[in-house]
Amino acid sequence: VYQVIVLESSHRFGGWLWSTRRSDGAVFEHGPRGIRPAGAVGRNTLNMVEDVGLEKEILPVTYSHVASKNRYLYVGGKLHKMPSGISGLLQKVQPFSRPLMFSLVKEIMVKKSQEEDESVYSFVSRRLGKELAEIAVDSLCRGVFAGDCRKLSVRSCFPVLYNAEQRRGSLILGMLLGSGPGPVILPGCLAQRSVKESWAQWSLKRGIESFPEAIIENLQQSQKAELHPNAAVKKIDPSTPGWKVHLEDGVISADYIISALPAKALSTVLPPSCPQLIQQLQDIAMATVAVVNLEYDGSILPVMGFGHLVPSSEDRALLGVVYDSVPYPQHNRPGALTTRLTVMMGGAWFQEAFGDPEAVNEEALLTCALNAVRCHLGVMAPPSWSRVAVHKDCLPQYYLGHFRKVELMRDLIRQSNMQLSLTGSSYDGAAVNDVIFSARTAAANLLGTGI
Repeated sequence: VYQVIVLESSHRFGGWLWSTRRSDGAVFEHGPRGIRPAGAVGRNTLNMVEDVGLEKEILPVTYSHVASKNRYLYVGGKLHKMPSGISGLLQKVQPFSRPLMFSLVKEIMVKKSQEEDESVYSFVSRRLGKELAEIAVDSLCRGVFAGDCRKLSVRSCFPVLYNAEQRRGSLILGMLLGSGPGPVILPGCLAQRSVKESWAQWSLKRGIESFPEAIIENLQQSQKAELHPNAAVKKIDPSTPGWKVHLEDGVISADYIISALPAKALSTVLPPSCPQLIQQLQDIAMATVAVVNLEYDGSILPVMGFGHLVPSSEDRALLGVVYDSVPYPQHNRPGALTTRLTVMMGGAWFQEAFGDPEAVNEEALLTCALNAVRCHLGVMAPPSWSRVAVHKDCLPQYYLGHFRKVELMRDLIRQSNMQLSLTGSSYDGAAVNDVIFSARTAAANLLGTGI
């Protein structure tokens, strides 16, 4: 029999899965707004959604939906639709100087790299050309990781691309033939439905935060875990057999710790007897993102799609704008025609653009977001509602050699026989699915049950 104790430093569980539900029925996401169902990790999450009884709450967005087909880049002061489908690859599409098919055909001939890691920018420049790296991939890394593709690791940020080159010698062949076996997760009813109906992503009727809320409710009802909100860990000390966990108001003894703390936060509570591990944890950089939710009266978008991204060469401060009302109109205020947008700013460029995150002026962030909406989308009207949130250190930056760093940390833990597992977004993937799967893997390893 195991006694499981969950310690959460804040008043609410769920971390960056954070939704505002207004009394009039509108829903706004301050963190992730859509989860992908693809692959083993996607199936794992959908199985969990089913386990906690949320299958009737799901809001799927299919591949044929306009939000899946239309994604834009803001380059040269204009919105450009990203090419999609075969015709999109064969034609010259602005802002690119030639059809993307040229890059793809050439890619098959490019030699495989012998390096054990490479920056995303270098990898894509080498295989697909500089233009794609500087415009499309630069923007993608800003949208997904709020990071700089010149510093981010291809092996850790885009393992599918890295493995395709290593195993098949080409991205195209890797995509066509598969880039190697992954974990086996059998699909439940919901995951089967996602394949049958071709879901590209999904959300929940009451917002993504209803997922952690349902997990907490499930744990409370089953009494499978003891839950402690407002329980920030001050320090952990080794003891026999495991650890003494020091809180503000007491000490808890634990045989084993599964840490989902960000790497830097964990480094501040570990005992000084493991300096190498502390140093490695401190070396994982974090990015701060300003998220501005906006609501406008009426239908104000000049284009329909998921949203647009902005390359760093265009505007370093502004990462992108999500047109939330297009994929998830169900979250709009009922009985009224409104448009919800989310503007993302800062990331790896936060300090340079806005200064110290602790001292930043929210009014300045709102002004910056409104300017972007005005310039990029031609929306002159003021919003009917807005909310500014500064997510300090919300996204880990997997720099070149990240995988070695993580390997070294886990080796140090094993060699010292520490009763400790590392999970959360700092190590094995920052997407919601990756974080959930990383936690499941840690629990399975501890119990010796396998995935």
